[in-house]
Amino acid sequence: MATEAKSAKAPDGKMTIGELAQRTGMTIRNIRAHQTRGLLPPPEVQGRTGYYNEEHVARIELTREMQAEGLNLEAIRRVLESTGGSSKEMVDFARAVRAPFEDETPEIFDPGDFAAQWSVESVDERLLRRAEKLGVLRVLADGNIEVISPRLHGAATRMIEFGVSPSAAIALAGKLHEHADAVARAYIDLFTEQIWGPFDKAGRPEDDWHTVLEALEAMRPLASDALLAMFQITMGEETEKAAERTLRNAGKPPSRSRGRKRR
Repeated sequence: MATEAKSAKAPDGKMTIGELAQRTGMTIRNIRAHQTRGLLPPPEVQGRTGYYNEEHVARIELTREMQAEGLNLEAIRRVLESTGGSSKEMVDFARAVRAPFEDETPEIFDPGDFAAQWSVESVDERLLRRAEKLGVLRVLADGNIEVISPRLHGAATRMIEFGVSPSAAIALAGKLHEHADAVARAYIDLFTEQIWGPFDKAGRPEDDWHTVLEALEAMRPLASDALLAMFQITMGEETEKAAERTLRNAGKPPSRSRGRKRR
């Protein structure tokens, strides 16, 4: 009988606590501690054996990701509890919320190369601090400079090549950050009010999790496309207005700054 118990296999798709430990690299003791803290749902008990599944694996991975971002276990427990408990769809949704809006690989420059990019002998420390506050670059411990968005940095360096000063380029980045922040809030508010709100009021039906997740993931490229399209429209309008003002003023004589007006 004992030999048969030892050779018994877990049902398809299920794992014993030992197999879960091996799969996730956690100790059995830590898995049980996670259950005690409410970070893991209890196993499915068959006979006298508890069995785990892919949902438990996903929860452990998500917990690790949150820990890596500095959250303590109690904060993680509250997050998991507030987002609906044990469903795998909830775990996928939580991971999607925390995913970067758009992946862009940062680039690292030594100070000399970075200054050359900006067409200056050395970069003003005040400008670097302003850029750090905007989140567009970061000065590393070794003195090198990490550019968070090479695309944005490329646009700035091109403007500097055309004669725009580095300080003016950083000031423009500040204005863009301010307006982009308002646009981002508008999209988040839209998602919260129109999609998450009704779903939450309905009790977060299990069958609707995939729809909410799909909407969240689709919002990323849709927001970028809509913002670019609207920017192209408004940029065209502002360019036309500026051209009209320039043409109107071209034929006017220069204003006199000295002398009295004739009566």
